[in-house]
Amino acid sequence: MKKVTLLSLIALFFISCADKNTAPAAPEAPQLPVLSIINEDVTTETEYPASIQGTVDVEIRPQVSGNLDCVLVDEGAYVTKGQSLFKINERPFREQLNNALASLHAAEAALINTQLEVDKLTPLVQNKVVSDYQLKTAKASQKIAAANIEQARAMVASARINLGYTNVKAPVSGYIGRLPKKQGSLVSATDIEPLTTLSDVHEVFVYFSLGETDFIKFKSQYAGTTIGDKIKNLPPVTLILADNNAYAKAGKIDMVDGQFDKTTGAITLRATFPNANGTLRSGNTGKIRLGINHDDAILVPQSATIEMQDKVFVFTLNKENKVNKMPVTIIGKSGTNYLISDGVKTGDQIVLSGIDKLQEGQLIQPQKAAVEVAQIITKK
Repeated sequence: MKKVTLLSLIALFFISCADKNTAPAAPEAPQLPVLSIINEDVTTETEYPASIQGTVDVEIRPQVSGNLDCVLVDEGAYVTKGQSLFKINERPFREQLNNALASLHAAEAALINTQLEVDKLTPLVQNKVVSDYQLKTAKASQKIAAANIEQARAMVASARINLGYTNVKAPVSGYIGRLPKKQGSLVSATDIEPLTTLSDVHEVFVYFSLGETDFIKFKSQYAGTTIGDKIKNLPPVTLILADNNAYAKAGKIDMVDGQFDKTTGAITLRATFPNANGTLRSGNTGKIRLGINHDDAILVPQSATIEMQDKVFVFTLNKENKVNKMPVTIIGKSGTNYLISDGVKTGDQIVLSGIDKLQEGQLIQPQKAAVEVAQIITKK
């Protein structure tokens, strides 16, 4: 019985030692998809804040002073060119016209009187009954009377113009703005505030600005020796509205400012968009989506990047299938991809997913990505 017990203890001792000397199994390396970086010709889309104006935005102001008798339109109404908008009390101006007409008639009568005097003196001078001095004086008076008629006619025309100003008409077709002046208000040509504003928005101008670097890139990729030539070769642009939806009609860049703004360091461009339905109004805001071509660009899916402390990183794979955390420089976006200028190069392999749990130098089992970058980028 003692022998059996001793043998059992020896067996247990060796089993215990064997368990202590056995090392724990190493964790299996994770299987993660990787992607080989390739160069592609792509178009990146960049959005620039924009302001919208009508092709004509005009302030409607009175040309004469008086009480506002009638307001013939409502705020926001669409009016046509030549339509009456406001009526200013015309009675004082009609009396001015009548007074000017009376002066004209008096001047015409004075001319007739001087003509009679010339007709009377002419034969008397010929017969040497009176001296020619009197005839010359009569003819001078006749010229003065003719000049007075011209002056009176000018006064009549001026009075008619002022009378016409009492009927304020629309200079263009468009939409009426706010109406701060109501019926009965005293208005004047010197008022700071206009009667209203009028916007012609059958087409709209959309203004946006490019920085100096973006402008150099923008103009370098289009044919033409002058800005005017390059504008002709520019592709259509898209307007993104305040609700982040694209405007249905494409626009055309038709103007580049003559100089950079010294304060902002940017230059202003203008795109024209059709607006037959009046969807866009003067004062709207939005964004211009502008495409810029890039040759042999390096693209990295946004899902393969991680951001830490205002820097963006990817995990590259070395020959031993170990990952390295690499910072990259982003210069634009194309769809769901980042456009990279520095950090990775053609032929590098990067990890596509599961990167939030990776550590520097970690071993992985690479798997070929099911989706290639070339299939998800925007080509030229």
